[in-house]
Amino acid sequence: MRFKVDENLPVEVTELLQQAGHDASTVVEQHLGGEPDATVASLCQREKRALVTLDTDFADIRAYPPQQYPGLIVLRLRVQDRPRVLDTVTHVLQAFPSEQLDRHLWIVEEKRIRIRG
Repeated sequence: MRFKVDENLPVEVTELLQQAGHDASTVVEQHLGGEPDATVASLCQREKRALVTLDTDFADIRAYPPQQYPGLIVLRLRVQDRPRVLDTVTHVLQAFPSEQLDRHLWIVEEKRIRIRG
């Protein structure tokens, strides 16, 4: 799978995805830090990359209809420190083989993943 890691996540998220065999790049690598959400969303559509982010604005299906994207993964964590984020992404990686990401929104919380299509 192809992923775009948002600027609000540690660089190790990209490394975890790559180590799992995925093609992952970051918003920062493309010098898009600070750009509006709509710009990042359009980039993901053009590059056919699922977005991984802490930005809960991407969970708004009216603004970002899941069926228009290669996947949206929004981490909604009460504690957003590096260890918790990396543990959560590791958990998410285990769900990829059994759940569809393309054209879906995954809202990832500490104890569950909610998937909307």
